[in-house]
Amino acid sequence: MDIYEELRKVLDAHPTGAPKSKIFDEILRLTFTPEEAAVAAKMCFSPRSLEQISAATGLEPKKLGEMLEAMANKMAIYSNEKGGKLFYGLIPTIPGLFEFPFMKGGGTPRLKKLGKLWEEYHHEAMGAAFGSTTTPLTRVVTVGKALTSQNQAHPYEEVANFIKNAETIALAECACRASLNHCDKPKDVCLIFDSAAKFLIARSYARKITPEEAMNVLDRADKAGLVHTSNNSSDRALLICNCCPCCCTILRGRSQLKLANAFATSAFLPRVNPQDCNGCGICADERCPMKAIEMRNDVAVVNPEKCIGCGLCVTGCPSEAIVLENRPAPSHEVCSSSTEMGMKILQEKGKLEEYVEIMKR
Repeated sequence: MDIYEELRKVLDAHPTGAPKSKIFDEILRLTFTPEEAAVAAKMCFSPRSLEQISAATGLEPKKLGEMLEAMANKMAIYSNEKGGKLFYGLIPTIPGLFEFPFMKGGGTPRLKKLGKLWEEYHHEAMGAAFGSTTTPLTRVVTVGKALTSQNQAHPYEEVANFIKNAETIALAECACRASLNHCDKPKDVCLIFDSAAKFLIARSYARKITPEEAMNVLDRADKAGLVHTSNNSSDRALLICNCCPCCCTILRGRSQLKLANAFATSAFLPRVNPQDCNGCGICADERCPMKAIEMRNDVAVVNPEKCIGCGLCVTGCPSEAIVLENRPAPSHEVCSSSTEMGMKILQEKGKLEEYVEIMKR
């Protein structure tokens, strides 16, 4: 079997998937040398020591260590430090192999080529694989300023709690906008937490920021009309993306690819007070990323089937005519942990046993 196809099969066992495609084969060849691909195909998604990977690959530690460092430096694999020792693991397709290389910003010939390939792959296969299960990997998190005490928000619905509870916070460039450049929305608004944050900071792909700086990022994202999205679990945030509808692979999974399970909506829906609406149309024309609002007789009307509950219409309304209410029935259940989410998705894809075998390495 071709070594790149062998590596793809390993990556495809992860909940995010890596469907077979000539385009993805080209992505792998731009990311890994044949020797690196052979090493990566023997690794797993949980970091392992140099000695363990040496035993699995048969390569002597010094040469292997140099190879692993080179791979980590270009975001082909993940690394972390524990007890003074480095451990290395595979990075899934999303978030990971696609996003991480662009988090310094794009612009190089190699990244320009990769950006085009990932965009083609998104339309051909990856987008459908990402949103093909009943349990979504990601969800919309409502803009905090749009919530009031009457909303009865759970802690995991308030994005500020993710920031308060994070051990390490990193700020990086938005990979979607850096790779596509379809709009002029701010790029330096991607928040990553804890172990992934430490990895990106150590390899100079992101910078460490304070909780106060992270909250300012959310404010900037709100003003720019960007949607907060995060992993679909309530235990902790792995990242907070601030997404635009023209570049973001998450939002476009629904708006362009028409995948109902591309992501989970928030637990809220906006309600318009007709008496207070001045008919300006800002919510419909400028703020709603999903075109879920239209103006009828100079009054904003929300289509609940299209609405994702981001709250941007609320924070952008100059007459304060829109408020959020609890959604009658959530579109999807929020998983209690990222582990539970991953297991559900693997079961739905019929890949749980395959994933478990890889994690035994």
